[in-house]
Amino acid sequence: MDKSQIELLGDNHIATSVKTPMRADAFDRSDDEKIENIQSHFYKIMEELGLDLTDESLSGTPYRFAKMYVKELFYGLNPNNKPKISTFPNTYGYQRMLVEQDITIDSSCEHHFLPIVGKAHVAYIPKDKVVGLSKINRLVDYYSHRPQVQERLCLQILTDLQETLETEDVIVMVHAKHLCVSSRGIKDKESFTTTLEYGGKFKDDKLRQEFYGLLENNFKE
Repeated sequence: MDKSQIELLGDNHIATSVKTPMRADAFDRSDDEKIENIQSHFYKIMEELGLDLTDESLSGTPYRFAKMYVKELFYGLNPNNKPKISTFPNTYGYQRMLVEQDITIDSSCEHHFLPIVGKAHVAYIPKDKVVGLSKINRLVDYYSHRPQVQERLCLQILTDLQETLETEDVIVMVHAKHLCVSSRGIKDKESFTTTLEYGGKFKDDKLRQEFYGLLENNFKE
């Protein structure tokens, strides 16, 4: 891929797959080994930028950067960090929409490794299973903490919940600001991106409108 194609792909924020692209040997090294290697590479990047790494303020930055990448920003790459999503029998027979909204999105664009920040709104209609509300938040947080494209993030949350709850009746909306748009390129400070994925009963226009209406009403409160 030449440089013009690289720029075109990144500026258009296009993903190549629904799954996060991972190498087969992605977890052969321990977190500590990854931190050590990233620290060394980032040291070289800072040197190339002309920074003086003997300065007390900068000397620890390569380690802090590496630890942040492995343990914080991208902990969602490792399936061992996936939260356990416990489900419970729907013994009380709840059959209406359940909405968990304003879930914090704190992610990173896979094209420039700049922040994606915003909110996710998730709803489902229970069949035989229900899930604890905080588990939805944890699942969103897990998939957010990896290099992402917003469309893929929506799909990953949706399909995981559909499999966990054994129902297609799930809808996911993500509303987020991309710093790769606001701080570079077009430098549009005000725009947001909204993505929507759904299945099952949410293919019905009236049910989706009910979902949108609940969000709008709560936004006004």
